[in-house]
Amino acid sequence: MTGWDSLARELACWHDAGKVATVWWRDDDAVASTDALERLLILSQKHAAGLGLAVIPERCDAALAERLSDAARGTHARIAVLQHGIAHENTAPAGEKKTELSQAAPLNETMERLKAGQDRLAGLFGQGFLPVLVPPWNRISPEIIAELPARGVSGLSTYKARPQRMAAPGLLQVNTHADLLRWKPDRGFLGETEVLGLLQTHLQDRREDRADADEPTGILTHHLVHDEATWVFLDRLLGWLKRQPAIKFLAPSEAFSHSALTNQNEKHSAAGKGPM
Repeated sequence: MTGWDSLARELACWHDAGKVATVWWRDDDAVASTDALERLLILSQKHAAGLGLAVIPERCDAALAERLSDAARGTHARIAVLQHGIAHENTAPAGEKKTELSQAAPLNETMERLKAGQDRLAGLFGQGFLPVLVPPWNRISPEIIAELPARGVSGLSTYKARPQRMAAPGLLQVNTHADLLRWKPDRGFLGETEVLGLLQTHLQDRREDRADADEPTGILTHHLVHDEATWVFLDRLLGWLKRQPAIKFLAPSEAFSHSALTNQNEKHSAAGKGPM
């Protein structure tokens, strides 16, 4: 049995249970309008797949904003810009895992830089920007998380199944769960079997209540460092997912909609109570 077969069997379980498996897509490290970005946007439009583009605020240029403004006029465009930290600079002490949003700098200084980055992205991308923070290397200190809602951030996205829906009051967390890349010992495509296994595992965990059933299963890509094998697989994966009746591919605005979450929870509650 192939990884595609295992994933199809899992989706059949969702379908037989009358459930819809929500999926979303995040791509990290955008800074400029490049050939790699163009290829990414083509895939998004080809498969009508929503895309959350995590942009580094202190390194992005105006040409990127112009290109995404053009893309937003497309018939199938469901692209949103997310905030990818500050400058994507490692602040961790030597010997510790890389992180930018740590306690290495004074909290007020970090929050001011985050707010300046948020303001810059909002100015460049307008309505195409969502106030969602994607921490570089998917790491962030709890002290910073607690401060985010007061600074106008309404969403947080890291990696692996979220521990809870709200990372802080007013801060909806929606993570990614299947990174297409292998980072060590050398960078490259993780592999078809491995990526499909990550997707299947999170979907099964959601269905069997080992993970939050309402958290969309997230695909994670990094367009600037894709090799050809990664591009080919991504194209195939997006096309395959869009053909599955048990899948609903969410735009970033849908994935991070507080009202949609509230409505969904109300439906579950009503279903549990039965007729009045």
